[in-house]
Amino acid sequence: MENSDLIKDLKDNVNEYMAFIKENIDKKNALVITHGCQMNEHDSEKIIWLLEKMGYTMVDEIDNADFIVVNTCSVRHSAEDKVYGQLGNLKNIKNKRKDLKIAVCGCMMQREESRNYVIEKFPNVDIIFGTNNIWKLPELLYSSYNGKKLAIDIEENPIGLDEGLGATRAYGFKSYVNIMYGCNNFCTYCIVPYTRGRETSRNPKDIIKEIEDLVSHGTKEVTLLGQNVNSYGKTLDFDYSFANLLEDINEIEGLERIRFMTSHPKDISDELIMAFKNLDKLCNFLHLPVQAGSTDVLKKMNRKYSKEDYLNTIEKIKSINPDIALSTDIMVGFPGETEEDFEDTLDLCRKVEYDTSFTFIYSVRENTPAAKMEQVPDKVKHERFERLLDVLYPIQEKKNKALIGQNVTVLVEDFSKKRDDYVTGRTEGFKLVNFKGDESDIGKIVDVKITDANSFSLEGEKLG
Repeated sequence: MENSDLIKDLKDNVNEYMAFIKENIDKKNALVITHGCQMNEHDSEKIIWLLEKMGYTMVDEIDNADFIVVNTCSVRHSAEDKVYGQLGNLKNIKNKRKDLKIAVCGCMMQREESRNYVIEKFPNVDIIFGTNNIWKLPELLYSSYNGKKLAIDIEENPIGLDEGLGATRAYGFKSYVNIMYGCNNFCTYCIVPYTRGRETSRNPKDIIKEIEDLVSHGTKEVTLLGQNVNSYGKTLDFDYSFANLLEDINEIEGLERIRFMTSHPKDISDELIMAFKNLDKLCNFLHLPVQAGSTDVLKKMNRKYSKEDYLNTIEKIKSINPDIALSTDIMVGFPGETEEDFEDTLDLCRKVEYDTSFTFIYSVRENTPAAKMEQVPDKVKHERFERLLDVLYPIQEKKNKALIGQNVTVLVEDFSKKRDDYVTGRTEGFKLVNFKGDESDIGKIVDVKITDANSFSLEGEKLG
């Protein structure tokens, strides 16, 4: 059977299971709890779409839900511990509400160790599935309602059904779009290649069609997702790069903003750098995770670039676009990190001057090469972490204060948590702006004059 015929048969089966649930199950309030990155958030949008197709109503409170889906993350040990605590709470709730259905999915369930732990310690869980078979949820739910004690299905690699899988977007005016799945980098601290599978690029025609459909329904901004978007196109059977994809997306009428993440420094091309000069819809923002500033540590991480390589890339980018906003990921306390290594990280941060940063203390992930290396004492990790923030935050505040008095465009996302009469949104440079506004501003791109700033956000007043 051809792969396309197989996919068609599987989709037909999915539709049959969805129809059964819709017609035969009465209690249908559902809650999806999401942990982790933008990939997980977008996976949850697909799960919610499936649930709504089966007649479920989404709710916000556990007490109101008949079916709870916990979408997990396993990037750090603390993320897994949080999920286990949550499942323990749900176990107690289910002891009182026997008809409650619980599903666990996502990256943790792709890991055999985590999956077996959930099966052993949380017999209250009814359904388990992974990152590559979200489409199996209707069948698994059908099996659970028909007496199967634990309905479980894990696929090691995606087989193409995502092209027919919709998503209930958290926001109508901005959307995540997967352009590829999986990762081939095998950084020594990371388990993503084991939970998301090998790297696979989607066909550009499918990506462009998806974005065109989103724009026709009001989307103004898309964020292209991949574990390493810079290597997009390598698994296609024709010559087509990430820069080519950006050029084609930039031509979509009605789309106003393009973002992407995550971008690996070893694969960033000159063509991609030039896109920040040539493409008017590409936001003036680049997230380029460095992880560490020491060449020795980067080698141990298997990152395949040096401190000098990274700084040269930053210099190229700034020569093309001096005002670009830069963000990064930095890990403190990687195994074997010396004081000299850490000083290299501080030096790199001072030279690059990041606008925003996501900082982490290294945590051991079982079955990764880094777990077997000599570990840095916790006390040293925490002390270095505080020193890193002491360097990063003043730079961020300086760069934000430099915007005072300037006019920026802001995509308004929601009401602000600061004041009831304020709204909040993001500049092209991904800076958070709060200003006085109302519900009519949400979903629009508006002009704002910046009036105040701190390390983490800006304040302004709407123009016009």
